Amino acid sequence: MPKKSTKSNNNGGKSKYVVIVESPSKAKTIERYLGKEYKVIASKGHVRDLPKKDFGVDIEHNFEPIFQVIPGKEKVIKEIKKETKGKKVLLASDMDREGEAIAWHLSQLLDLDPKEKNRIIFSEITKNAIKNSISNPQSLDLKKVDAQIARRILDRLVGYKISPLVWKVLKDYKTSAGRVQSSALKLIVDKERKIFSFKPKKYYNIYLEHKGQNIPLTKEDGKKIKPESITKTKKDQIFEYLKDKDFKLVNVEEKETIRKPPLPFITSTLQQTAVSTFNWSSSKVMKIAQDLYEGVETREGSIAFITYMRTDSTRVSNEAQQAAINYLEKNYGKDYVGHYLSKNKKSNVQDAHEAIRPTDINMDVNNAKRLISSDHLKLYTLIWNRFMASQSAPSRYLEKTYTIEDNTNKYSFEITSKKCIFDGFERFWNANNKEVNFEIDKNDKITYDQLKFEEKETNPPNRYTEATLIKELESKGIGRPSTYATIISTLLQRKYVSKISKSTLRPTTTGFVVTDFLEAYFPEIVDVKFTANMEEDLDKIEDGKNKSKVVLEQFYEEFEKFLTTASNNIKNKQKILHYESDVPCEKCGKNMKLNFGRYGLYLSCEKCKETQKIPAESFGVTIKDKLYIKEYLQETLKLNKEENKIGEKCPVCGGDLILKHGKFGEFIACSNYPDCKYTRNVKARGKCPNCGGNVIKLRSKKGKTYFKCDSCGTLYWYEPSEYSCPKCGETLFYKTSRGKEKLYCQKDKTYFDIEEIKQLTK
Repeated sequence: MPKKSTKSNNNGGKSKYVVIVESPSKAKTIERYLGKEYKVIASKGHVRDLPKKDFGVDIEHNFEPIFQVIPGKEKVIKEIKKETKGKKVLLASDMDREGEAIAWHLSQLLDLDPKEKNRIIFSEITKNAIKNSISNPQSLDLKKVDAQIARRILDRLVGYKISPLVWKVLKDYKTSAGRVQSSALKLIVDKERKIFSFKPKKYYNIYLEHKGQNIPLTKEDGKKIKPESITKTKKDQIFEYLKDKDFKLVNVEEKETIRKPPLPFITSTLQQTAVSTFNWSSSKVMKIAQDLYEGVETREGSIAFITYMRTDSTRVSNEAQQAAINYLEKNYGKDYVGHYLSKNKKSNVQDAHEAIRPTDINMDVNNAKRLISSDHLKLYTLIWNRFMASQSAPSRYLEKTYTIEDNTNKYSFEITSKKCIFDGFERFWNANNKEVNFEIDKNDKITYDQLKFEEKETNPPNRYTEATLIKELESKGIGRPSTYATIISTLLQRKYVSKISKSTLRPTTTGFVVTDFLEAYFPEIVDVKFTANMEEDLDKIEDGKNKSKVVLEQFYEEFEKFLTTASNNIKNKQKILHYESDVPCEKCGKNMKLNFGRYGLYLSCEKCKETQKIPAESFGVTIKDKLYIKEYLQETLKLNKEENKIGEKCPVCGGDLILKHGKFGEFIACSNYPDCKYTRNVKARGKCPNCGGNVIKLRSKKGKTYFKCDSCGTLYWYEPSEYSCPKCGETLFYKTSRGKEKLYCQKDKTYFDIEEIKQLTK
């Protein structure tokens, strides 16, 4: 390798080397560190794949894949071939399996020797990292390529073979089945069934109210007593026993405790934290992280801010640790320096990668503010703070545990006071270690009058959010760091799952039905353990401990049996799925049955032949052969019900106008349908802020609601209201905040309570 210049590459000279990366922004950043002998170009992601319209796998000949150029990439490949002609090629795609596969496909297209040392990898785009990687090129990791191709073939086998069967059963060509997504969907569906079947139980919290603190009952006769075990009868017994008793402080236990700093981010924990903190989607988190890794355009040029963002390792390089130590000593003192040890708990961790960290620790938040803003700054701040916290000393607290008992020592009440005596890593990271500092004196008088209770109810399990689902997928070994966001976005795109309130995920009726079909005929596809074991098999291929052909053969041998059974049942017109709903027919009262038609799901009465459409994203729950959807239809849709009248008459026939729900959302229709077919869009409650015209409610192809002025065509994401902001006079918009509809001023970014605004305008 020749000696490299550090001057900026203007690509106008006589370059001898061509470096191929995945994205143009990454190319731009790397060019800052290479001399005129190097030209950096981008493949813009994958260049070859299995064909879209054909199966593309020759099962009879050892599962040989048939790759073809991705449609639309012909021009990119032509340009790459032109730029690389007669020059030394360095393949610099990402360092995960996908990146290794891209490098291999490029080597095939460019006719490069796969054993040649032309592969360069780096976990951060910095001057030293790029120079070191170019000075130490490697050969392609064909085992990693083999693992990626095996994953691609497995996904194609499942998707291409099962999806047509799902189409035939549901009569919906938009549905499909994926290998990993199906297991994730089953997790969400199973959780929803638990929520549906949950029966709340009442219990009682008993506590002493003293000095502004609620001191909970913790023990009875020296044994721990849980609030959930205290029934009304038990509560009454306790109060009866204690009504003539005195209380006294019997013990104060004082000790110093430490709070350990968190580990630096890996892909899953970054997604979980960012989704929860900023209410972003996991896809958005990864998109912004990708920008920060590849390079963000700043006034000082394209700068990469973080290391590679697809990793499950918490390892930190010695150089990065030393940089953090120097920063802490200089800015905070030696007491804040921690003793970091990486803790990779799982055997399948890819330790070649580092944890996600800043590329330059001196690019702290204040310095970053000068160069980046908005979402990029938010995520970088999170990463910088988390990394600095991981390298810092533990925080220390002085804890005092007070024990209060009645004078017979039968019942004990305990509470702990916490006082921070050294903040340590909490300078950078809020660990939710709330300081609750108070004193209880042994001479304090505590009486029966201070004994209180609070009636509570047990709660059903929480639905998955994007953050908690990612945590669950990681803990169960489903998917890998690069696939979590894709799994969730695929489920949302297929409308098997919908988002409700922030990032909470709820399975749709279609999601339940697809899961039931797969459970009945392809149990391994939705089996969580089987999917996790398959991930381990792919890891073994990458480690050279197994062969892809062996894994594929073992999988297909069992898969083919399930495929034959399901195909024969469908071919013989045996009903695969049948559900009786809890919705009675309006004519005869008999429960209607679920059917699958070319326009989606619908209910029908076998006796009266009455039908009722079910929206694509409805929330019904299936348990065995029963569909529970009545409550959803009654409370959410209120189809053709008296209470759904809008108080207007039809301009065509004089009938009542009612609010209805269709494929594209809400609309107004005549109650005399089908005799009268008058319809119109739903009007917003307020007028257009721009021209005063009528605003109508619409729904985009992707299902997102928006509003459009009938007169001037102005578009709004939120519904204009009939009220003005009391501060600036601008039109207020209806917007949901913390699950409650409020009025929002877009100029002042302020929320107002609707009733308060109504009072002001009276």
